[in-house]
Order: sequence, then structure tokens, then C-alpha cells
Amino acid sequence: MFTIYWIVVGSLVMAIGSIVLGVWLRNNPSRKNAEKSSRIMHFLFFAGQVIPPIVGFFTPGIAHFDELVGLKPLPGKLLFLVAGILLAIPGIYFSGITNKLLRSIGNGTNAFVLTRRVVNDDVYKRTRNPMSLGFYLLSLGAAFISGSTFATFAVAFGIIPSHVLFIKYFEEKELELRFGESYLEYKRNVPFLIPRFGK
Repeated sequence: MFTIYWIVVGSLVMAIGSIVLGVWLRNNPSRKNAEKSSRIMHFLFFAGQVIPPIVGFFTPGIAHFDELVGLKPLPGKLLFLVAGILLAIPGIYFSGITNKLLRSIGNGTNAFVLTRRVVNDDVYKRTRNPMSLGFYLLSLGAAFISGSTFATFAVAFGIIPSHVLFIKYFEEKELELRFGESYLEYKRNVPFLIPRFGK
């Protein structure tokens, strides 16, 4: 049960942290504060949204979440398995390519070693948040593949919404403070999450 509480609390802490640090950043706007608070938020993300599902995969095991909370597994196991695989494939792609681009173009990583410039090439021309899109697709895909109702609800109604709040209320302000007009221009020209094709 501890892992289940950790998953739920992790999403709540992520949401609260986004609001608290977002307000603080708006009241104390500087590049230094943006960098400091970004590292705190990335710690909350990994501690509350990445590590708990990984731990839960092994203890109690993703297939046991539903029985612990008294839920039935997802119906139509084969349908959810196929849907999960179809979501996980682009999720893995987006996660891999964005990490490569952040290193090669941004001179940083996806978390604690912050990028030094706006990455606006390759998939970043199509969506401002391809790494987050990959994270959402992969998380939902894994939940579907597991057949777990709890995991699916936790991803759809906890992890994804709290992470979107993080991006919209905290990260966009943090990037604006770190990169200034170059980020604002990028933000004006590239969609938030759903990739734009055809240009």
C-alpha cells in the first residue's frame, strides 16, 4: 500500500510545488531563481512521478495494484494491450529523441543540467513539449499494457494533469526568465503539446 500512497501523494506534491514555486517565481523573477526553482521541481518530478511507478512495478507489482485498492482489472485485456503498445512506441521515440536533442543542441539534459539555449529543431519544431508528450504516452501505454485500472486512473487523473500544470504554470515562466525573447518567440510559433504536421 505504501507505493500506492506514494504515487498519489507524488502527484499532489508535484501540483502543489508547481503552484507554490510558480507564484514565488512570479514574485521573485530572475534567471538565478528560475534555475534554482527548476532544479527543485525536477527533483519533485523524479521523486514523486518517476520513482514511485518504477518501485511499484516491482513492489507490489503493477498487476497487484487493483487488488490492493479493491478495483477490477481493465476489461478487454487484448484491446488495452494493443492500445498500450501503440501508445508506448511513439512514447519511447519522443523520450529518446528529445534527450538526444537537449544534449546536442541545448547543451544540457532534461532535468538538473539545464539547457543553455532554446531547442527548436527536429521534433521541437512540431511541439514545444515532445518529451512530456512521450512521457504521457509511455505512462498511459504502460498502464494499459498492465491491465491495471488503478495504474490507468493514476496516470490519467494524477500524473498527467499535475505534470501539465507544472509545464503551464511553472516551466513556461521559468523558461521565459532563462531565455527571454528567444523562448517567447518560440512559444508564439510552436504548439504546446499536440504536434503540428505539414510545415
